[in-house]
Amino acid sequence: MLTLLAFIAVIGVIIFVHELGHFLAAKSVGIRVEAFSLGYPPKMVSRRRGETVYSIGWIPLGGYVKMSGMIDESLHGGPSITGAPWEFASKRAWQKLWVISAGVLMNLLLGVVLYTGVAAVKGIPEAGTEPVVGELTAGWPAAEAGMLPGDRILAIDGEAKIAWEEILRRIQPRAGSETTLVYERGGERLEARLTPRSAPGVEGAGEVGKIGIGPEIVFRAGSIPEVLASGLVGTAAIVALVAENVWSLVTLQVSVRDLGGPILIAKLSGESARRGIAHLLSFIAFISINIGCFNLLPVPALDGGHALILIGEAVTRRTMPVRARMAVQQAGMLMLLALVVVIVFNDAQRVFGFEWLKKIF
Repeated sequence: MLTLLAFIAVIGVIIFVHELGHFLAAKSVGIRVEAFSLGYPPKMVSRRRGETVYSIGWIPLGGYVKMSGMIDESLHGGPSITGAPWEFASKRAWQKLWVISAGVLMNLLLGVVLYTGVAAVKGIPEAGTEPVVGELTAGWPAAEAGMLPGDRILAIDGEAKIAWEEILRRIQPRAGSETTLVYERGGERLEARLTPRSAPGVEGAGEVGKIGIGPEIVFRAGSIPEVLASGLVGTAAIVALVAENVWSLVTLQVSVRDLGGPILIAKLSGESARRGIAHLLSFIAFISINIGCFNLLPVPALDGGHALILIGEAVTRRTMPVRARMAVQQAGMLMLLALVVVIVFNDAQRVFGFEWLKKIF
């Protein structure tokens, strides 16, 4: 139940903020909004207020803002363009681009606000200097030896009284050599025999030994500039990570089988909620930035696809025929639906361990 509620909160907030961006931007340039929906039809609830029908759909995988005179994927039937001043088609190119990009901007802004808020309340995260394990990488020597987050390392191969930097200095040269770690957990002294693996170091340091552990993250109170910078830097880091992942996908360095979707998000939402409100808010920020960046892709039916068509029309000073635009966007929607099917299969195999799904691909 907690996982379900957390998933609804994560997706609901992100979709609402994205569509609110389109809605407010449309209103700011005088475009009439006919419908504002969280989720896709069939409708769960619906109510008209003024010129707009507000609704919640049963399919919670997105939402939409239907504007007068805008050619979309025909969720509401064919477009009706009359040339009225309140229609999307009657606006200038910069106004259209502002409306189209506002959803993505709101997703990024949500990321900045949430990361900033978490930093203001919880503090600025920094890597601790104490020899305490903060995170473990599954499948690496430390995890396979049974170590857990919170374990305090007391000695490496008999050398005691060490700080975190000393752990790195002693592990890195020992790739392929058995190493003995003595550590403390709940007042009990334990021992692990493991062999560091060879892996790339940072900043061109070459191959070094690693056991798959990270330092404990500690938090300190930050000044207002530090807190604001934390929100901006955190958001920029996620944007850069998304760009890197997209490039890896385009250049076939990674497979679509590595992509995650709604089932995985639901699972991670529940895990974040169990770790506390700060983790849940940080996870919402992370997913919001990812979804914002995804919508920027120049694929028909996504905001980036709409923007690309608008830019093309502005440069050529020619308007794409209505039928051609609808055909392109509907083709883009089919591509996205096919991608969703693949991602759902990925999720099912990854989260539930359905081995038979591997045979499908």
